[in-house]
Amino acid sequence: MTETETIAYDVVVLGAGPVGENVADRTRAAGLSTAVVESELVGGECSYWACIPSKALLRPVIARADARRVPGLRQSVQGPLDAEAVLAHRNYYTSDWHDDGAAQWLDSIGADLHRGHGRLTGTREVTVTGSDGGRKVLTARHAVAVCTGTDAVLPDLPGLAEVEPWTSRNATSAQQVPGRLVVVGGGVVATEMATAWQALGSKVTLLVRGKGLLNRMEPFAGEFVAEALTEAGADVRTGTSVESVTRENGTVVVVTDSGDRIEADEILFATGRRPRTADIGLDAVGLEPGGWLPVDDSLRVTGSDWLYACGDVNHRALLTHQGKYQARIAGAAIAARASGVPILESDPWGAHAATADHHAVPQVVFTDPEAAAVGLSLAEAEQAGYRVRAVDVEMSSASGAGLYADGYRGRARMVVDLNEEILRGVTFVGPGVGELIHSATIAVAGQVPIARLWHAVPSFPTISEVWLRLLEAYRDN
Repeated sequence: MTETETIAYDVVVLGAGPVGENVADRTRAAGLSTAVVESELVGGECSYWACIPSKALLRPVIARADARRVPGLRQSVQGPLDAEAVLAHRNYYTSDWHDDGAAQWLDSIGADLHRGHGRLTGTREVTVTGSDGGRKVLTARHAVAVCTGTDAVLPDLPGLAEVEPWTSRNATSAQQVPGRLVVVGGGVVATEMATAWQALGSKVTLLVRGKGLLNRMEPFAGEFVAEALTEAGADVRTGTSVESVTRENGTVVVVTDSGDRIEADEILFATGRRPRTADIGLDAVGLEPGGWLPVDDSLRVTGSDWLYACGDVNHRALLTHQGKYQARIAGAAIAARASGVPILESDPWGAHAATADHHAVPQVVFTDPEAAAVGLSLAEAEQAGYRVRAVDVEMSSASGAGLYADGYRGRARMVVDLNEEILRGVTFVGPGVGELIHSATIAVAGQVPIARLWHAVPSFPTISEVWLRLLEAYRDN
């Protein structure tokens, strides 16, 4: 029997996705010895099965759509996409699902990578079991950070496992274009993958249980996206649930609650996520396996003085960029506590408080048109008790929009707090609006007064001039 090795560190990070990498980067920068444990690929879900491959698939789709709206260019881009080239480009950006570069980066910052399955086995203790069955016990003098992310949730439908449905991982890594694809869901993954695969040549049917798409954004965002998907050839059905799914002689057969029968080559379920915490030893430290990990604003798990949880696993904001933000905050808090520096978790917008999680979470949906939002929607602001007013303008009111694309269609909304005269939320829908959202994020996170925003002069003629149109509409009504 091989003797179990015990290694002491200042910090142990469970999970080497972008969130775990950022925790390690910050703790190493503070001079703390750091171990990172990973059971799959260094770089995590985002790098290999989510953000990066999905955007690599979508970029040619959006570029072609934009080109088709430009006079003098549209006739040159009427043909189909080269699906083989698009998939090869996606493979390049995932490094063909090899993590050598990411592992080298961890080594460059002085973090030790331990490959294998990590489980909490006691206070400040993680036991790693390698693929060869060998075990190591890693102890942490100051903190353990859980950054294990989430898994896709499949519905409880009889016989679904035999159908071998796609989850987000399959949708972003598939090497062939299915002739017919059913997508179940109406959120970000569903709409982005419907956009990508429809453009690559699939006949897409999108089944949405609710009234519309992107229900966490302003209602008009989902309406614009649904209209565009329909125009592109997708069959978008709202208010529709799946009653059964079977695979007959290789063909997927879907029966809906209205009795409709839909045949396809593949079916993607994009119907939610669950925390990857079922088998990381939470029971060994008095926590419930499989559950989300609630945290304070310094990202420390409720009731603990050593355990942290960053990224999707704490359910605050299931977005890579927000998880990386939390990781930077947590790293700073771990370092401060380790050195005895007073912690500032109760100081909103301070160095040790992830305040943006509550007030200024940005998101871009890379459909055609793009949808981008930060902060609260009108309904969320009203529910939170703010006295607010929504100000809407058409994106085409900015001269830059017409220059960007013939027939530019889109809408902008800012949610104004009438008591504070600041913005609680901003939403844009339209081609290219993903590059506008950071200006809105600064306005919301910085709580910039409306009176000061008048002095943030947008360059002419850019799409950003929609900010001036929004301010004028607020002033004039």
